[in-house]
Amino acid sequence: MSREKFHIEFLMGNASLSSLWRMVSQIDGLSEWFADEVSMDETESIYTFNWGKSQNQAFIVNQKPLASIRYRWIDDEEEQCYFEFSLHKLDLSGEMTLEITDFAEPDEKGDSIALWESQVDEMKRRLGI
Repeated sequence: MSREKFHIEFLMGNASLSSLWRMVSQIDGLSEWFADEVSMDETESIYTFNWGKSQNQAFIVNQKPLASIRYRWIDDEEEQCYFEFSLHKLDLSGEMTLEITDFAEPDEKGDSIALWESQVDEMKRRLGI
């Protein structure tokens, strides 16, 4: 069964663009909400994410500074699959939004969304939102 792409968007209130960008693109920011520990191999630009005893590695596929960053898991056999963070400012309210694009098996999509919601709640808590 192939995975399906999904998008979820979160209102990030008055968080600054630079603080949100740090949270989705920098090692110290990612380790505050996304994983227990994050490190990077400078020579190969490989990010290592640790959750307890579990570990996964990813690399950046594409990035537009202060706008979006796309990662792909190294061990992912489906090359078209990735996870991406996009930042947008709403015209009317001036609030920031974080859009996450990811892929999941159809029967695991609900669990994936719930996990992202939980992780973004932690990011909001860290940012004081």
